[in-house]
Amino acid sequence: MSNTMKADVLYGARDIRIEPFKLPELRPGMVLLRNRRVGICGSDLHYYEYGYCAAFVPDRPFVLGHELAAEVAEVADDVYTVSIGARVTVNPARNCGFCDYCRSGRANLCRKTIMLGSASTTPPTDGALAEFVVVRADQCHVLPEEVDDGLGAMMEPFAVALHAVKRAGVVSGRRVLVTGAGTIGLLVAIAARAFGAIPIAISDIVAARRVKALELGVDAALDPLTADLSEKVRELTGDGFDLIFEASGSPIALRGAFDMVRPGGTIVQVGTLGTEDVPIPANLLMNREINLIGSMRYGDVFDEAIRLVASGRVNLRPLINGVFTIDESVKAFAFAADKSQSFKVQIQL
Repeated sequence: MSNTMKADVLYGARDIRIEPFKLPELRPGMVLLRNRRVGICGSDLHYYEYGYCAAFVPDRPFVLGHELAAEVAEVADDVYTVSIGARVTVNPARNCGFCDYCRSGRANLCRKTIMLGSASTTPPTDGALAEFVVVRADQCHVLPEEVDDGLGAMMEPFAVALHAVKRAGVVSGRRVLVTGAGTIGLLVAIAARAFGAIPIAISDIVAARRVKALELGVDAALDPLTADLSEKVRELTGDGFDLIFEASGSPIALRGAFDMVRPGGTIVQVGTLGTEDVPIPANLLMNREINLIGSMRYGDVFDEAIRLVASGRVNLRPLINGVFTIDESVKAFAFAADKSQSFKVQIQL
């Protein structure tokens, strides 16, 4: 095998180059994956558009990508849990496995997590937008035949949504609003419906995303900029939503959630709000006994996500509306950045 591979290498804002890159080294406990399908995430887009993501500023060119379906190409001598030739999806967050968070079942809060395709480490950790990637064996989750590569690469964003819904507690029969109809918001709506929420509303300032939400089966799609928003919320819910998932990452949307949640209701913050403090109405939090919950990446939900998709209980395929080859990566990122038409864009390796 050659010691180089083809990869999408980010050099800076809107500067992605398709070029030879060093083949990752297989170390003990690790597996070498031949990538088959890789999705473009919102964080990938932020790196592409600005050259950084929130507080993470890369100190060298690196490979993006952390949503993937792949084939196991090689395993280290001490790996017995996955076999060469197996088709897998990957939890791209590699936790330490030893800290209090990892040992108490909250590995998504591990302070030593290494994330594929991220500048959260120095130097950055190269990701999956390349022919090969190396991950720890326990990050791999085997895909059944019912879950093809496109759906396999959807498991990571769906796991984000599934974890958020599980953070909310009981969902069945609850009145739900999702603010933000991007990929994660739509996936949250799909997951909430799978667990019995009704009605489900979604809000977004982009008309095309509201249309997509209705196509996917939500009960109402709201424009948060309309003057009669409060009236529409009362028509749907009476006293407000039981659960609101804030998936847009907008401080304005978070503030609005406090006005639309019913007393005793719950707001789950899923969207990334950046690094600056965001004011919230603490008095409403107190006198309405509103629950404000954070949701970070995913708990141990990947296998559950795979089962939900394999069973047909949830259908993620309508969200995939752009598939490009690696040689078309620049075009793929440009399309993904257009929020008026793109939802989940993937690259075929």
